[in-house]
Amino acid sequence: MTASTEPTENRKTRKGRGSRRTVAVLACGSLAAAGVAGAAAGPLAARPAQASSHREAPQISGQPEYDTTDVYAFQSPDKPDTTTLTVNWWPFAEPAGGPNFYKFATDAQYDVHVDSDGDGQGDLVYRWTFKDNYRSGDTFLYNTGQVTSLDDKDLNYYQTYDIDLLRLKDQKVVSSTKIADDLTAAPSNVGKASMPDYQKLRDQAVRPVAGGGSTFAGQADDPFFLDLRAFDLLYGGDLSEVGRDTLKGYNVQSVALQVPTKELRQSAQQPVIGVWSTTQRKNASGGWSQVSRLGNPLVNELVVPVKDKDRFNASAPWNDAQFLKYVTDPELARLIEKIYGIKAPALPRKDLIAVFLTGVAKLNQPPNVRPAEALRLNTAIPPTAQPKRLGVLDGDNAGYPNGRRLTDDVVDISLQVVQGELVGQKNDLGDAVDANDQPFGKTFPYLALPASGSRGPVAKKGGGDSTGGSGQGAVNQSAGLRTGLRPQDSATGDGSDTLLIASASAGAFGLVLVGTGLLWLRSNRRAKAGR
Repeated sequence: MTASTEPTENRKTRKGRGSRRTVAVLACGSLAAAGVAGAAAGPLAARPAQASSHREAPQISGQPEYDTTDVYAFQSPDKPDTTTLTVNWWPFAEPAGGPNFYKFATDAQYDVHVDSDGDGQGDLVYRWTFKDNYRSGDTFLYNTGQVTSLDDKDLNYYQTYDIDLLRLKDQKVVSSTKIADDLTAAPSNVGKASMPDYQKLRDQAVRPVAGGGSTFAGQADDPFFLDLRAFDLLYGGDLSEVGRDTLKGYNVQSVALQVPTKELRQSAQQPVIGVWSTTQRKNASGGWSQVSRLGNPLVNELVVPVKDKDRFNASAPWNDAQFLKYVTDPELARLIEKIYGIKAPALPRKDLIAVFLTGVAKLNQPPNVRPAEALRLNTAIPPTAQPKRLGVLDGDNAGYPNGRRLTDDVVDISLQVVQGELVGQKNDLGDAVDANDQPFGKTFPYLALPASGSRGPVAKKGGGDSTGGSGQGAVNQSAGLRTGLRPQDSATGDGSDTLLIASASAGAFGLVLVGTGLLWLRSNRRAKAGR
């Protein structure tokens, strides 16, 4: 990754692709009448809105403190001999959600598993546990005055945490080492009046860990970017719901750990690691129950059906053969074919087994690998100075699905792969949201600062100002579900001469409706005034 958000479009035009195909014109005709009507009765229509792993399963949807949203693993761009592991929880955290704001659960074990030999079992587990601290119980306030440092007495509520490194063999702990003890997590970004220099608080929350490396825990801007309205039958069924970063203005609870790469991998000769996260919650009997699990983005959301989502969250990668049929015959590919007419690849989908379960041969597949859902990272591939948002699909082997960087556009990558990109069915599927709304940092923990609970005097068009708070993302100017044509292609002279008619038509129709509504409102007010 780089010092700032990757440019909106840096993908090279693929050679040999020829004239790009777009199905946008279908939205103006038979698709709206036939395809959507047939799909509306399908299982997707009944599913709640989700993003990466935001509220992805029925049980976890009501437990945000335990709900893993995203996992990232990448070679640190400014320290290439280290690996950064980042995990987020608590989806859709509205910045102004006081007076208690947001926290990590104190009855949870937040774990990051590292498999160094490809057998689907964790060889290392980094475990975070948190503790609540109050300076006074005689106030309702999160902070009783302006907070200028993490140890400021006016920060009434704060959390401290430990990190334990567990070494395992045959799924049993053989040693445990505390690498961080009683560190202070960064608080929620209450607002400018309460925390005038939040960057200072973030910087103070970055601390060294025993054995080398750095840690961070606290609130951050949600780094995942996408148009979440895919779940409205894939962007409205007529391409009218695209180009808006639905997660703009929302925060998450993040942990990040940067450690020497040599501590994670088996050897220089076997540099591939598998990474996933689990969350355990203490149960009534005093034991622990796993309630969340995540490796690759979008698997539990778009691959596993509703009946098995909770089971997936409670399971281990070692036993992922039970979910194999959902990978080899994905519902999403059939749904895209039904709605947009883009043919689904032939079954069984061995290409998806490589992406989601084993790693890709000669890229990030360890020897003698056991198929297991994990984020696989080849730590021998150095970070790139100019990462491409489509990662491996665009020749950038340091990006997803080789690990996952903050800037990787996993929605576009996943859509294109599911619809056959790796088996010769070239496509440019995407949601027209190509980058995060906030730039990422140059140094660890790289995450953008969390949106503030403060708002400017006037909310900007598109929903909320840059300080966050609205949860309604601004419309991307290149809006339009890319099904073969990106909006900028019309100016490149590359043979893509079909326009996204649906988006333009929807916009024009919307203006007509707004104008009609204003005329009705004015006439209605005049009528009432004359009574």
